[in-house]
Amino acid sequence: MKSYELLLSPFVAWFLSQVIKTMIVCIYRKKFDFSRVGCDGGMPSSHSSIVAALATSCACCHGFDSASFALSLALALIVMHDASGVRWESGKQARVINEIRDYLQSMAFKGSHERLEELLGHTPLQVFVGALLGIVVALLTHVLLA
Repeated sequence: MKSYELLLSPFVAWFLSQVIKTMIVCIYRKKFDFSRVGCDGGMPSSHSSIVAALATSCACCHGFDSASFALSLALALIVMHDASGVRWESGKQARVINEIRDYLQSMAFKGSHERLEELLGHTPLQVFVGALLGIVVALLTHVLLA
């Protein structure tokens, strides 16, 4: 596997996760929402699919005992923990802040603050599905390009 091929599987995994995420939102809302194409949050986690694809590609290319696999696995674990932990909690806090903001504005409070983005993180299931997608994409990429 050549170096550029290590970039191919994470990119494909990201692209597929964004397409799947957009399709799920379209089915759920019964209309196409172009704003969801590049957004964070939702099923599956594109962050998890990217780092899982990278770690799997490094394992396929350099082996499980390589430095590149060790580094990419550490990065994957940090990103997936952050996506389902810190960023998920930040989204919950943004939801509460938006509710307070809406309440204050309904009481004639003239604040000019914008609503905060609420879809920041992922549930553990969204992270797991994203990681699984990344692993499958990397394995298929490795087999097809071998």
